[in-house]
Amino acid sequence: EVQLVESGGGLVQPGGSLRLSCAASGFTFSAYPMNWLRQAPGKEAEWVSSINKGGNTPTYSASAKGRFTISRDNTKNIVYLQMNNLKPDDTAVYFCRTWIHGNNWRGQGTQVTDSS
Repeated sequence: EVQLVESGGGLVQPGGSLRLSCAASGFTFSAYPMNWLRQAPGKEAEWVSSINKGGNTPTYSASAKGRFTISRDNTKNIVYLQMNNLKPDDTAVYFCRTWIHGNNWRGQGTQVTDSS
């Protein structure tokens, strides 16, 4: 069974940093691109970042570019999102997502909250 489990969220002051992790199991992790999305209260889910299978081609939304860094460890089946210079607008549930054979899989998410 495919499982994606996020962790690393929390309360953070503006300008602070967090590193989110998404641990994957139940599929050949290294064979699939991975994505981070977020959903703020009352808003639709928003794409944040993606990374290819090999981990050498990251892409970012305009809001994430320059502040967030996506990476993956295919030996540990984990994808990371390093978030720096956090802003109040970054408050959201962050979750990872992938598509396997046309099916969409996502985790439950981890909450990131501005503490100001």
